[in-house]
Amino acid sequence: MAELECKDVTLGYEDRTLVEHLNFEVNTGNYLCIVGENGTGKSTLMRTILRLQKPLAGSIEYGDGLRPTEIGYLPQQTIVQKDFPASVREVVLSGCQTKAGRRPFYSKDEKKLAEVQMERLGIKELSRRCYRELSGGQQQRVLLARALCATEKMLLLDEPVSGLDPKVTAEMYKLIQMLNEQGISIIMISHDISSAVKYASHILHIGDHVFFGTVKEYQTSSIGRRYLEEA
Repeated sequence: MAELECKDVTLGYEDRTLVEHLNFEVNTGNYLCIVGENGTGKSTLMRTILRLQKPLAGSIEYGDGLRPTEIGYLPQQTIVQKDFPASVREVVLSGCQTKAGRRPFYSKDEKKLAEVQMERLGIKELSRRCYRELSGGQQQRVLLARALCATEKMLLLDEPVSGLDPKVTAEMYKLIQMLNEQGISIIMISHDISSAVKYASHILHIGDHVFFGTVKEYQTSSIGRRYLEEA
């Protein structure tokens, strides 16, 4: 059974349609990369999966024990986010907000979970550091640890290596691959098509034409060959 299934979905806004008749599914342990030109609805799809907005038509269904509140999300970083005046520990712990609900404090288990995720991503020694004083790669690890506090099932990553240098980019891809190998399903927006086909199990291409299938199917499709040649 699929963890997530997109059924004949139309995305967009009241005055603008971005993509129509979108159909795909994500099974446990899949690594799906979403590629395509800017403005085609990739980030809108992520917001719709997270129920931050509704589809114009169709539905997104959750299964295999996954609930929308159990999806970890790593959004694109903004200048404001990069300058956030909080400690690393506070940022990571904020990923437990859904678990805390209306409680005005974090439980012992939630605090322990934050420690575990910092250790998992190799940033525990940074826990007392101010987030805005970190390098771009360190900040992304912190935000990934925050997202992991919300889930052990599925991560949504919106351009997680944007603005990072090649060495740090490679390290981030290896981290994401490690999490996927540990059983976490990955849905990642990427403009780096070469890395997408290297690490992903499936590709969703959104644009004038829509494609969904395995990496091998994408590489041999007309839309995939054209896009890979242009990359």
